[in-house]
Amino acid sequence: MNNLKIGKEVQQALEKGLPVVALESTIISHGMPYPQNVETALAVEDLVRQMGAVPATCGVVDGVLTAGLTREEIEEFGKVGKAINKVSRRDLPFSVARKESGATTVASTMIIAHKAGIKVFATGGIGGVHRGAETTFDISADIDELAKTPVLVVCAGPKAILDLDKTLEALETRGVPVVGYQTDWLPAFYTRESSLKVPIRCDSAEEIAKAFDASYSLGFDGGMLVANPIPEEYSLDGDKMEQIILQALEKAEKLSIKGKEITPFLLEEITNQTGGESLDSNIQLVFNNVKLACQIAKGLAK
Repeated sequence: MNNLKIGKEVQQALEKGLPVVALESTIISHGMPYPQNVETALAVEDLVRQMGAVPATCGVVDGVLTAGLTREEIEEFGKVGKAINKVSRRDLPFSVARKESGATTVASTMIIAHKAGIKVFATGGIGGVHRGAETTFDISADIDELAKTPVLVVCAGPKAILDLDKTLEALETRGVPVVGYQTDWLPAFYTRESSLKVPIRCDSAEEIAKAFDASYSLGFDGGMLVANPIPEEYSLDGDKMEQIILQALEKAEKLSIKGKEITPFLLEEITNQTGGESLDSNIQLVFNNVKLACQIAKGLAK
């Protein structure tokens, strides 16, 4: 496939049946300021290797879907920041046709991972049904991608800025298994739990790997969402975060910020309002998700 490139380290791992974990690039370009974004991305890759797996940071480079960005490419994505396109499923054909580079969201990272033969993907939080979606119809493409692309996604729950109840309902309607890792409650990104129960609980990475393997053997098209609570020491106060989120949403509405610009705007506002504490928590929950994703990938490789 001419418009798919698999990095050398990733290709060798796939050929040998070694565990590989996909990583997104939007978190580099649109999630954090430079140089912290690059430092974090490289630290995440190093953690994957320490855990006995191979990292595959995904993105679009000059129109080529890439599973396994080089360190130089990660550096470039970080330096360019928000000037680089934020690419979801709908944007991929145009990035390819125009030979443009793009940072991949959860949805487009899943697509690239699946095309490359990678089954496990670690991220921070997924997109979902936005608050007020009953009038705006603002629903992330991540939801539908999870329903049709067979990649297991490890996250700390849907992003806290979303309507968690409607997001969980939308996933259920599409038949996406939502697994709480060692928890009965849906994690809410910055906090360990919400008031919503997860449909399925699993207490080991091995159990999750076996279930996803069974999903493959049954010929199911969709993926699986594993919700992994943020470590206790980095969990933030839920009530305080809710107030900050509401203030950020109000500001976004006044500025008429919508569509794919809304999530980066809200996350930046929340970072500013918490004095950077939310960003530190975001980084730590990504590390935590990567560790679990590596364990699941190793289970699948067996």
